[in-house]
Order: sequence, then structure tokens, then C-alpha cells
Amino acid sequence: MKTLNNKWALVTGSSRGIGRAIAKALAERGCNLVLHARSLENLAATVADIKAYNIQYHLVSGELDSPEGVAAVIDGVKAGPGYVDILFNNAAINNVSTPVFEFTQAEWMRTFQINLFSMVQLCAAFGPGMRERGFGRIINTTSGIAGQPDLAPYSASKAAVDKYTQDLAVEFKDCNVLVNHVDPGWIRTDLGGPNAWEDVDSVIPGMLVPALLDDNGPTGRFYAAQDFKGL
Repeated sequence: MKTLNNKWALVTGSSRGIGRAIAKALAERGCNLVLHARSLENLAATVADIKAYNIQYHLVSGELDSPEGVAAVIDGVKAGPGYVDILFNNAAINNVSTPVFEFTQAEWMRTFQINLFSMVQLCAAFGPGMRERGFGRIINTTSGIAGQPDLAPYSASKAAVDKYTQDLAVEFKDCNVLVNHVDPGWIRTDLGGPNAWEDVDSVIPGMLVPALLDDNGPTGRFYAAQDFKGL
């Protein structure tokens, strides 16, 4: 098993669902963790998951629905390890199914703030340091959603995540900061809902593939976590 000993990873939205599964899988590989949730109390179950592993961990809280909330997360990281080697932009929200012309401007803006703009702010905070140290892995969670105008803000925000990932990969070309996006699939979580096709455990090991790439490996690439199911 490839390890990530002495690396620090920030996983946004790591109190439950896919983020919690990612955090546990990283801990199994020796990776130190910055765990994030809207409140520190929400991280109790994830902390219990990782305590069996010989790693360091640090807890940060902050709402991602405003630049100030994201800044609180960044300040929390700086008060702990001070940097991250691996940035998992996992946290996101979906929309309530709504006729496409009836979404309010506020809902469009909130969806893009949480799903895209918070990601941009975190990448700007931690990406330059990765370049200076000659190592970084930025993994942006995307979606294969298509043909659902009733979820248009979510769908459009994930399309923007894809384009931003590709642009950022070019920005970090040839400096061993690899930027990739990964689709976990339709997962039975609070976001995916009870009718989704796959259990949350199915996202591992696929979600970790971009974090485990060799130095100067693929960047700007799309991965589907379900392609690695059962490996």
C-alpha cells in the first residue's frame, strides 16, 4: 500500500459521507489530517474513525457560504500545521428539485459560493505554498450529473469546477503540483439522497487515486471513483 507519511491533507466537509470516508482512507495511509466541518462538534465521529492510526490531526470549522467563513478555515489551518500538501475540495451542496426558471438569484449565488468560490479561495491560500515546496495534490470533487435542468445551479457549478481544475492544472504545470477532478458517482449520502445507486464505501479507493499519484504524474485529468470500485 502506498503511504502518505508526513503529508498533511485538508478535507473539506469531512464530518460525514464522502469526506469522512476520504479522511479515514487517508489516515490508513499515514496521512496527517486537517478535518473540516461547519462546527467542531460535528467532527466527533470522524475523529473516532482515525484515532486508531498513528497520525496527527487538527480540527477546523467554518461555513463555506461566505468568503469570511472560508477565511476562518484558512486561519484554522494556519493555527495548526500552517500548510497542506493535499487539498481535497470535497464539500458541496445540491439544490432542491425546482423548475429551472424558478431558482432565485440567491440560490444560484449560494450554490456557486459553496461549490466553486470557496474552492477557489482555498486553492489561492494553499496552492502557492505547494509550488514553493515542490509538492502538492489538489483534488476537486465534481459530478457526472447531466440532463437535469431541475438541478441547474448544482450542475452548472460542477461544470465550472471542471473548467477551473483544468485552468489550475496549467498554472501549476511542471512544478509537481497536480490538480485533478474526481466524480464519486451517485452516492447514498445527505447530498445524493436515499435513492442513489452506490453506498459511500464504494468511493474508496477511487477518490484517493489523485492523491496517490507519483511525482510529476497526470494533471488536469478527470477520474471516476466507481471505475476503481472493489480494487
